[in-house]
Amino acid sequence: MRILGIETSCDETGIAVYDDTHGLMSHELYSQVKLHADYGGVVPELASRDHVRKIIPLIKKALVDANTRGEELDGIAFTQGPGLVGALLVGSSVGRSLAYAWGIPALGVHHMEGHLLAPMLEDPAPEFPFVALLVSGGHSMLVEVKGIGQYRVLGESIDDAAGEAFDKTAKLLGLDYPGGPLLAKLAEQGEPGHYQFPRPMTDRPGLDFSFSGLKTFAANTIRDSDGAPQTQANIAYAFQEAVVDTLMIKCRRALKETGMKRLVIAGGVSANKMLREQMQKMMAGLRGEVFYPDLAFCTDNGAMIAYAGMQRLKAGQTSDLSAAARPRWPLDTLSPV
Repeated sequence: MRILGIETSCDETGIAVYDDTHGLMSHELYSQVKLHADYGGVVPELASRDHVRKIIPLIKKALVDANTRGEELDGIAFTQGPGLVGALLVGSSVGRSLAYAWGIPALGVHHMEGHLLAPMLEDPAPEFPFVALLVSGGHSMLVEVKGIGQYRVLGESIDDAAGEAFDKTAKLLGLDYPGGPLLAKLAEQGEPGHYQFPRPMTDRPGLDFSFSGLKTFAANTIRDSDGAPQTQANIAYAFQEAVVDTLMIKCRRALKETGMKRLVIAGGVSANKMLREQMQKMMAGLRGEVFYPDLAFCTDNGAMIAYAGMQRLKAGQTSDLSAAARPRWPLDTLSPV
């Protein structure tokens, strides 16, 4: 089976062709970072317009690179939600229209299921069951995964997600957009021990996350600092360390609660170097395993949508032409495969 994957949930246009025998055959990604940089965040209307401009050329290139014609595909998977409604409508409209024209089925995919299954693109791939930590700009959640569609949300962010807190703190430090990766880079120059940031919601039971208070603590620390470059780096280090420690504490709790020894970490924040290093140490101490997607597939991409869509298309699931975009879509409402 050969699937075209289309991802347009936010500010990246991702297109990929995935084959269940040959693996990933092509992968195209266009980021709108420069477009939104002047505004310090994603402007939904501009994002939608840019998806319209880029999606067809990227689809054509992905098909050429995969040496595949549209009529030779076995299906199209598009991101149906969650995300920005205008951006979702671009991908879903194009995906369903092409599927109708080529006489093949189309399927709307849950964006977070795509992230959750992205490590399946790697070798070795994690086996079910496992605990998944999904950390990105819009989501932070822990999920018990027993199989595709068999999800139990253990905890999630009640305010700012981890990636959102990274970006907002980076902005307070005067870093450009998107600030998360730049803050992580600045933190590499920082020294431990100068600042002690709180580990939010770790002093009470439960697996939910809250990073808005940590962001406020960072804002107050930055305001009261001398503004020197090394001070800025030390603050970045302390902030990043607090986020990583918080995620580790919650993951350890989730593994204990479920009795599992296998952890999957996905989403944009999963590319963070400190997070990967510390999680690796933690899982080694627990005699468990940790899995990540390749760095190219941590952020939004078409490959993860193609893979997730293939699993459901194989099971006979399809979407009709009236399938609406779903800007809000709980992960644990998905049907099992």
